[in-house]
Formats: sequence, C-alpha cells, structure tokens
Amino acid sequence: MNLKILSPTATLYEGAVQYVVLPGAKGAFEVLPDHAPIISSLQRGAIRYATAKDTETTVDIQSGFVEVNNNQITVCIEVS
Repeated sequence: MNLKILSPTATLYEGAVQYVVLPGAKGAFEVLPDHAPIISSLQRGAIRYATAKDTETTVDIQSGFVEVNNNQITVCIEVS
C-alpha cells in the first residue's frame, strides 16, 4: 500500500506501508492491503503506520480527511 500524508505546508510522509490506523470521526479504524474504497473525516488523535515489521510511526493531528482507493491512501490533515 502507498500512504501520502499532506498538511497545508508540507508532505509529511509518502511511501509504502504495511498498515495505517486513523482516528475516524466515528472511531479509530485500520486500513490493511486491499481495503474497500472509503472517504472519511478524521478527528483529533494520532495516525499510526508501519513502514516495516516492528517499525511504527505516529503523527498527532487536529483534524482532516482520508481517501482510500486501490491500495492508495491519501490523508490531508491539520497537525497538532
């Protein structure tokens, strides 16, 4: 899967990931390979993603939205 995390001022991450956990407006959810297409708003919390086994990164956010389609995950956020 390919993840792109964008803020108004920069691209915070772009590259391959194993999974992504997002703070959805109705609760946190995980995106794994071949996830169904989805667009969701995000609330204050943390995005967690793994680029390799046992390597997890966290990005704190204020709000945003995500689009998942065909193993492409695009997240537009306001950072904390």
